[in-house]
Amino acid sequence: MLTSRFELDAIGTSWEIDTPAPLHADIRKQILDTVERFDSVYSRFRKDSMVTAISQAVEGGSFTFPSEAATMFDLYDRLHAATDGAVDPLVGQDLELLGYDREYSLVPREREEGLLRPSWHRDVIRDGSQLTIRRPLVVDFGAVGKGYLVDVVAGVLDKAGLGDFIVDGSGDMRHCGSSATAVGLEHPFDAEMVIGVANLNNRSLCASASNRRRWGDILHHVLDGRTGRPTTDVIATWAVAADTATADGLATALFFGSASRLTSAFDFSFVRMFADGRVEISDDFDGVFT
Repeated sequence: MLTSRFELDAIGTSWEIDTPAPLHADIRKQILDTVERFDSVYSRFRKDSMVTAISQAVEGGSFTFPSEAATMFDLYDRLHAATDGAVDPLVGQDLELLGYDREYSLVPREREEGLLRPSWHRDVIRDGSQLTIRRPLVVDFGAVGKGYLVDVVAGVLDKAGLGDFIVDGSGDMRHCGSSATAVGLEHPFDAEMVIGVANLNNRSLCASASNRRRWGDILHHVLDGRTGRPTTDVIATWAVAADTATADGLATALFFGSASRLTSAFDFSFVRMFADGRVEISDDFDGVFT
């Protein structure tokens, strides 16, 4: 049984790591150091991150990320293609213009006339973990980054010899162990209710909802990379995959269009709820629903 919990703040939100026994101090330190290293590279909210350096590169340039970043970039390539550009890590500029900026001003600003919206496939030249740009770009790894960090933290636990654990990065969850765990799927209209329960067994589950990180009447953090505007049709998604980065990216991709193109390109199961209350559940989703 997972009777011990290590709680921490990571990349701007609360995390919980459940294990059979308390984690040793050196493992906790490894986890905290891993989180700090990740944040120092990929956060658009930190002045000292590589992402911020890219946003301030007036003349562009080449930026070499840690080698493991190629895994995230590969995933973004696939998600970008499967959604016709709707999933795009260059929505950072749009998020800032809508008020989701470093200061959390939550005050929308007008886009400059003639300012061309950037696109991952057009404005970035990628070679492995190196990105080359011709102008400043605001990269936001929100669609994949937290899930990827959950996988990295799970790797720390695995290397330490832990065979049973749950890493829960505030809705991005990875389970490892001999017994499945039940996870409630929170109703987006009522946090005290669930629309169902997922049975998670040695896989990852990620959730995304437009009622989270919402401000104003219609503004929230899930943007369509083709328009720079918040989505309206889908309001909540859940995706289950073999790794958390993929589940995280797919939870975002499910906000855009038909799911059939995603299921043909990725191995995963899903649930999503529409604004009119309809719920779509893939045939292979392991769970029960109310």
